[in-house]
Amino acid sequence: MSRFFLLPAAALFTCSCAYIGEPLPPARYVPQRVADLSAFQQGVRIVAQFALPSHTTENLEITKPMRVELRVGSAATPFQTEDWEAASKSFDDIPTDRSPVKYSLPAAEWIGRDVVIGVKVFSENGRTAGWSNLVTLSVVEPLAPPIDVEVAAVAAGVRITWSGTAPHYRIYRRAGKDASALPIQEIDLSTFIDPSAEYGTKYYYSVEAYRTGGDIHASSERSAEVEITPEDKFPPPVPAGLAAVVSTGSIELVWEPSAAPDLAGYRIYRALAAGSFEKLAETHETPSYSDAKIESGKTYRYAVTAFDKAGNESAMSAPVAATVH
Repeated sequence: MSRFFLLPAAALFTCSCAYIGEPLPPARYVPQRVADLSAFQQGVRIVAQFALPSHTTENLEITKPMRVELRVGSAATPFQTEDWEAASKSFDDIPTDRSPVKYSLPAAEWIGRDVVIGVKVFSENGRTAGWSNLVTLSVVEPLAPPIDVEVAAVAAGVRITWSGTAPHYRIYRRAGKDASALPIQEIDLSTFIDPSAEYGTKYYYSVEAYRTGGDIHASSERSAEVEITPEDKFPPPVPAGLAAVVSTGSIELVWEPSAAPDLAGYRIYRALAAGSFEKLAETHETPSYSDAKIESGKTYRYAVTAFDKAGNESAMSAPVAATVH
């Protein structure tokens, strides 16, 4: 005889079922707005710089191609974005293969005017989050690049000189096989000494003029590079303050220490009465010397020089005399 059993309803179902919510809408894939646009004038061109967005407005990583539109238009007052966009000039050949982007365009038609510059980034399907931060730039007559740039090794470093009429200058330096030059100084004069240059290293120097103020951010084209490999041919300063004191069995010499960074030591010279100076000794330590090779009744004259690690020797100090009694 067959038997049937009724199971509780709860046993017929498990509780592992999950609630299925409403389906999520597809991602719109809109690139984030550019927020770091900047612009400056270099010679006869306007240069715009900005970083491409790496994520969408939904914080998804961008993996598909983008398109960038850059616009330049007059800075009307009062400013209305819609009016500016309608009357501005568009540039759509902006490279998007690497970030940050550096794009230049002719400045001629805007010289003497204030312009507003902006960029929009579009997705592959043409969607955009809108204009970047808008930048105002006063376009001025192009600055002439510095001319007659010359370099020379001096005791304090490498001296750079040039000619020009701009209010400010920026000095660039490229060392050895470096691919690009870096700015090392901004100055209002037409000469500069680079104190960080090292002997035996090849350097390439160039100079550009620049002008700033308000919305003016203009620079000239950079001058041609000038090459130099500085060599150490510069002796330390002449020792000062030499004094001679007669002591028991010796004449004690002291002088002021040299501040030369590459000082190697001092040379002591001696002359008998009015005779010629001859090298007496060399010291690599303190600025002093004890001369015990003396005779009673004689007058000795002394002078001191300083020399550096490259072997450069200074001129003699002012001589001093001492008589042994």
